[in-house]
Amino acid sequence: MSAVDLQHIAIQLDSENSKDRMLALAMLRDVPAQDAAPLIRKVINDQNIQIRSMAVFAMGLKPDADTFETLVRLVETDPDYGIRADAAGALGYLEDPRAFETLVRAFYEDTDWLVRFSAAVSLGNLKNPKAHDVLIDALNSTEVVMQQAAIAAIGEIGDLTALDEILRFAQSEDWLVRQRLAEALGNLPTPKSESALRFLEKDAHPQVSEAAQISLKRLRDRADRSHGSENPAD
Repeated sequence: MSAVDLQHIAIQLDSENSKDRMLALAMLRDVPAQDAAPLIRKVINDQNIQIRSMAVFAMGLKPDADTFETLVRLVETDPDYGIRADAAGALGYLEDPRAFETLVRAFYEDTDWLVRFSAAVSLGNLKNPKAHDVLIDALNSTEVVMQQAAIAAIGEIGDLTALDEILRFAQSEDWLVRQRLAEALGNLPTPKSESALRFLEKDAHPQVSEAAQISLKRLRDRADRSHGSENPAD
């Protein structure tokens, strides 16, 4: 994108019309991160909460050297729970291992479930096995969405030590929980996982059944690749 176009977006981001600012922010989707990040930061404290939310989300996709510190500050101090949740989610997109402690604190200390949910999801994005205990606590939450987040994150991390914990949700009343389980099991290659997936393959909900079939294929393909690498052709 040319300097003229970037200048136009910058002017739009300073417009008093919130629609102009929102459209300008959307235009940054195709701008390289090093050019987009400073412009996104112009509206990170916008008076319009929807624009702020879009900007925080965009920071996770268009980071620069200062993005990590900005997002951590928002997670820890912003008065709006929606912005804290957005910032926690954006930290997950960064996949920066330094975010681990911030996300763990957010999960345990934030009073809003949406922030805690975003923190759990992002812990999965970081793929740090040290998240095991946090995710087990999330799994034991009474909030179904938290259970969904924990199961998905355990699958993202590939935490085989949590397998028995998530298998107890195979007959959950919530079909989304069962779908998340089916998806997660595709990243947990064990005979127990395959057995559970064959059970979920017969699930009455089509999306659960389809997710189980996809995960079974993933496990079989993985086993075939592993077998092939152990027995190279002569």
